Amino acid sequence: MERHSRTEMLVGAATMERYRATRAILFGVGGVGSWCAEGLIRSGIGHLTIVDRDIVAESNINRQLMATTATVGQSKVEALKAHLLDINPDADIVALQKSYSADSAADFDLDGYDYVVDAIDSLADKMELIINCTQKGLPFTFFSSMGAALKMDPTQVRVSEFWEVDGCPLAATLRRRMRRQKRYPGRKFRCVWSPEVIRTEAKSETAEATAAKGSMVHVTAVVGFTLAGLILQDIKKKQS
Repeated sequence: MERHSRTEMLVGAATMERYRATRAILFGVGGVGSWCAEGLIRSGIGHLTIVDRDIVAESNINRQLMATTATVGQSKVEALKAHLLDINPDADIVALQKSYSADSAADFDLDGYDYVVDAIDSLADKMELIINCTQKGLPFTFFSSMGAALKMDPTQVRVSEFWEVDGCPLAATLRRRMRRQKRYPGRKFRCVWSPEVIRTEAKSETAEATAAKGSMVHVTAVVGFTLAGLILQDIKKKQS
């Protein structure tokens, strides 16, 4: 297809076919996850399930792909699905307006996917997904995003194995919880993260009420695109 001709020129016809056949599931479609979805669909991934229970809020507009004045109040996954189908109407996109948690984990048959991506904000849910997705013997590849808030320098975004992440408060908090609960990942997995932490000088009333942290699209999008890149490169590597 012409819409993917430049991608095929770079990766080759065989890898392009693998992209179309790949099945991925993405948990969380906020400032990081929405851009990961964009990168995957624009690059030709043929099957993508997007999972998020939230609706678009006006405060999302500064960094989330599908958040516009026209989509405020809509389901995030449905608004994102509509956008992604405008890019590739042939893509198989499943939108699930729900969250992943200890209570809902059994609702997801992850064995049917080639890639699972974690872009969840909730620490408890994030840890649950990490623990469950890194059990030995599972057939899919798992990637995770660490914290993308309180950052302004996109050049500091990097990729490391989870236990080698150094300087990310979210990763440090996750590891403390794992040690306290004596629940650990069953295998190594790679994360996208940044060591930068900015001390904010002002907080909005909304941030005070929700413990939200300041974040901007030029960083969150780089984290999301990097997650997409990990998948696209991994497919190409396996095809070689």
